[in-house]
Amino acid sequence: MQPFSFATTAQILCESGAAVRLGAVCRERGAQSVLIVTDPGITRLGMLDSILPVFAGEGVTVQVFDQVLADPPESVVLAAADQARAMQAQLVIGFGGGSSMDVAKLVALLAHPLCLQSLKDIYGVGNAKGQRLPLIQVPTTAGTGSEVTPVAIVTTGETTKMGVVSPLLLPDLALLDADLTLGLPPAITAATGIDAMVHAIESYTSRIKKNPLSDLLAREALRLLAANLAAVMQDGKNREARQAMLLGACLAGQAFANAPVGAVHALAYPLGGHFHIPHGLSNALVLPAVLRFNAAVAAPLYAELAPLLLGARLQPGSVENLCQQFIDELSQLNQRCGLPSRLRDAGVPESMLAQLASDAMLQQRLLVNNPREVSEAQALAIYQQAY
Repeated sequence: MQPFSFATTAQILCESGAAVRLGAVCRERGAQSVLIVTDPGITRLGMLDSILPVFAGEGVTVQVFDQVLADPPESVVLAAADQARAMQAQLVIGFGGGSSMDVAKLVALLAHPLCLQSLKDIYGVGNAKGQRLPLIQVPTTAGTGSEVTPVAIVTTGETTKMGVVSPLLLPDLALLDADLTLGLPPAITAATGIDAMVHAIESYTSRIKKNPLSDLLAREALRLLAANLAAVMQDGKNREARQAMLLGACLAGQAFANAPVGAVHALAYPLGGHFHIPHGLSNALVLPAVLRFNAAVAAPLYAELAPLLLGARLQPGSVENLCQQFIDELSQLNQRCGLPSRLRDAGVPESMLAQLASDAMLQQRLLVNNPREVSEAQALAIYQQAY
């Protein structure tokens, strides 16, 4: 067995309806002033309306920063940190999708009274130092797994992103409440669900840090996600299936936080940077082509995952056959879920493929984890196949 290290969020609360107890949870943790970091859609939909009054009842001051954007720019992070400092927040809650949770992680770091670092100081791996404020994450989509990962992604330019990677970003509590996901539209449900599947698959095939614990989590995550995606697509109010999707996404997050993702994510990031395609959909668009590319070396691992993905529909066969069934099933997911299946369908011009391939090469932090080495020419061929 290869030596490995495994770290994750200290506590996970998986319970439908638990979000209404957030005020009590914060009081129990000794916080008297709390900043909730979220996006305008959460406020517009009234998703905090039943939660905020409880804070007053618990004697806890609460403010809401609801200006988080998808692919959040540095200005949003800095504005949220300013609000946290101004109110002397003692605890930060990330409430929403991956972008809100990523911003909350950085606010918890930057707004700590003893923080001496700027945002630019902490980009990269292991550069964040010192302490952070207590941090609770509440996902409202079953996808990113950000509630259990030590990573936050920030948009730093027109098309560029930077990551902060540090154990300090691991939250104290992840609260998984299916009630918060019951109103998710089918397209978002599908894209985030496939995103979580990609996390599980790429973790299971991660070249450098793959380990027994991440493998266990990745396998169970894929089983839960595959078994429940169709159910939540057919009935968005299916609370049991929604809770299973949230848990699956969380387990996949725990897996890839310790055995990181590879080429699917590396090739997906430029799509978000140039065309603002949502992250989950970006992953879904390049997934089949990357799997076909990786199959030359990863076929045995894909074959091991095939029964978890297909269940009773799996046909017995050789490793190559099982791998092919695995890839075929994932290739059909977009169409089955009503998502664009090809880059051209998502508004990507063919003339940009070479630029995308060049940009993907900047994601060496991710590419080193891929089971098969990817050159710029091979990245271009993958984009061409996905086009």
